[in-house]
Amino acid sequence: MGQERPSIFYIDFLRFIAAFAVIAIHVLGPFRFLYGDIPHSDWLAASGINSVTRWAVPVFMMITGALLLSTERAFNCEDYLVKRLSKVAVPFIGWTLIYAVVGGFFMNDLLTSTWSVSETMNILSSAPNDPVWYHLWFFYDFIPLYFVIPLLIPLLKKATPELIKLLLVTWMVLFSMKWLKVDSFLQENLILYTGYLILGWYLFNRDNKPQLKYWVIAGISMLVFNFFGTWQLAIDTGKYSSLFMGYKTLNTVLIGGMLFVLAQTYADKIQGQFRAFVLIISKYSLGIYLLHPLLLIPVRQLDNGFYSAFGSNWLAIPIITLVTMILSLMCTMMLVKIPVINRLVP
Repeated sequence: MGQERPSIFYIDFLRFIAAFAVIAIHVLGPFRFLYGDIPHSDWLAASGINSVTRWAVPVFMMITGALLLSTERAFNCEDYLVKRLSKVAVPFIGWTLIYAVVGGFFMNDLLTSTWSVSETMNILSSAPNDPVWYHLWFFYDFIPLYFVIPLLIPLLKKATPELIKLLLVTWMVLFSMKWLKVDSFLQENLILYTGYLILGWYLFNRDNKPQLKYWVIAGISMLVFNFFGTWQLAIDTGKYSSLFMGYKTLNTVLIGGMLFVLAQTYADKIQGQFRAFVLIISKYSLGIYLLHPLLLIPVRQLDNGFYSAFGSNWLAIPIITLVTMILSLMCTMMLVKIPVINRLVP
């Protein structure tokens, strides 16, 4: 997200699909926990789309690992902290302040309510431990990875391919243990998310075509499993569960790996205007990620009727996702032209 990088189209395509998936997850968010309270078809649309898009953030992490761990530049601490880390830290701090101000309004009717200084300050006081808005959680786990990357680079260069494979298998075992609720100190977020960096680097630096069919079989199987498993679990328990869709589950790893390899193999076949659209979304993906929840504030208030206007969530969620993406892109493209503010949407 927002990285300086060589122009590699399949990486841009991965950013493109991940950006759409993130917005879709946030568009459908209000419906996930309404099992039994809304028409079953509307709940299934939200739950189903959610179950097949939860790979978005892991794919962003894999992209970061693919590019930053593959660098051949000599490491310079000052340059890394100022030029690289600041491109993530500055937007995070800036948007934390913005969303804290937004949170200072009475959220039942943002457009007509008054701003509460004390509420904003309360929100900011908890910011060191809790994100001020639902999508900013990503930075609490993502920024620490930037301190791991310089340490991983020399280790990965010296490790043999077989040792790398063992490391990845061990990482997947840890994911399986977490899913099965087998406790271990090795299951901390920093360790588990570091695995996505390594997986991205591993796939980026090898020819994966011989294994493509295995990735596709595994990934599609997990997508089907996520969809029907979540549906069946709701039927059995009477409520929604994210058991099959966590970022720290083996099925998410397999889906993310499949998408990476598929993009690596076929993305360059995309040409024309769609290719240009992919490139522009990729370029502004970090700004889109940071900004789009502002546009969704009135949408996610179900009484406003944005979803019901389409008659079905099977239509509402994809269309609202697309409209939100386009509007977020337009806003981001305007912000990048404003001095100082453009640092919030690098």
